[in-house]
Amino acid sequence: MGDAMKTTQRFAYSALIAVMLTGLGACSSMSSQDKSTAVGAVGGAVLTGGSTVGTIGGAGVGGIIGHEVGD
Repeated sequence: MGDAMKTTQRFAYSALIAVMLTGLGACSSMSSQDKSTAVGAVGGAVLTGGSTVGTIGGAGVGGIIGHEVGD
């Protein structure tokens, strides 16, 4: 993949994260664990280039963090 394509892909992922985080801020009915799970899923997807395993792994880690913070 060329440098321009990588830059475009990173920008797209960054924009997706910004939109997701903004949307999560509006979801006042979500628990902190739910929000952490969603943020973890997006983070996992971004860090692994959109792989399913990365998304699921990120959601799992986010859920655990959200649970521990909520306690």
